[in-house]
Amino acid sequence: MDDYQDIALGLADWSPVRATSFREHFATQDDLVRAVHDHEILVIMRERTPFPAELFARLPNLRLLITTGMRNASIDLDAARAHGVTVCGTAGSSAPPTELTWALILGLARHLIPEATALRTGGPWQHTIGLDLRGSILGLLGLGKIGSQMAAIGRAFGMDVVAWSRNLTADRADELGVRYAATKEALLTESDIVSIHLVLGDRTRGLIGAPELALMRRTAYLVNTSRAAIVDQAALIEALTEGRIAGAGLDVFDQEPLPDDHPLRTLPNVLATPHLGYVTQGNYRTYFQEAVADIEAFLAGAPVRLLT
Repeated sequence: MDDYQDIALGLADWSPVRATSFREHFATQDDLVRAVHDHEILVIMRERTPFPAELFARLPNLRLLITTGMRNASIDLDAARAHGVTVCGTAGSSAPPTELTWALILGLARHLIPEATALRTGGPWQHTIGLDLRGSILGLLGLGKIGSQMAAIGRAFGMDVVAWSRNLTADRADELGVRYAATKEALLTESDIVSIHLVLGDRTRGLIGAPELALMRRTAYLVNTSRAAIVDQAALIEALTEGRIAGAGLDVFDQEPLPDDHPLRTLPNVLATPHLGYVTQGNYRTYFQEAVADIEAFLAGAPVRLLT
């Protein structure tokens, strides 16, 4: 499902089953149920299509649900168990989202899109001045698997890296050569670039709202390749529209695909990509080949990589 690029069937040997690829995102749950009602096995791309309790109730033939990755907050696992549906995951790499985050940071810092567009369209020759990464302060909200990779790359660029999360300790930050911020407010106040690398949950939903954005420098950038709901989207759009921060690099949105008339598609100080963080050849091969392995194991009566 949600095989936007229509490539899933070509990246693995799906011969153990009769496989169908659904390229278009189903706009409504009714559309989804009509399309897959008779299917016994579904493979979903992580968090593109939610699976709440009411959806399990409407899919009585479903026996196995596979998600890319080993965590999917949009699946109601309790409901899956209640309806006798086995849920399995796959491996995945944290390197691709780290790389994309740096693409967004570099694109923002050096104004790559406006400069490249001007060059291609006969616009002015050099009309922006870039931000020096060396000597700038990179603030990381989260210092886990991706955050720690971000820190290492930031240090390689000669940046002063500071990090905060509710669970982060000063000792752990010191191990990674990172300054420890006692509060998120302290991090937001001093950072030139703030990059979010937190798992979405009750404690992180809406973590960055209007008060937090007001703490950032007018010259600072916010980058979010984690989950859109960690940032209050209305407050972010307002801050960007009013120029209260320099800009934002975004790969995640409150609604995906993003509606055509959404302001984040047109704000000039936004560099946005359509949730490409994990979309690489290597990751996709891992996803789909392990999905097939999950299916084979399930059919053999010994499911692997269980989430339920």
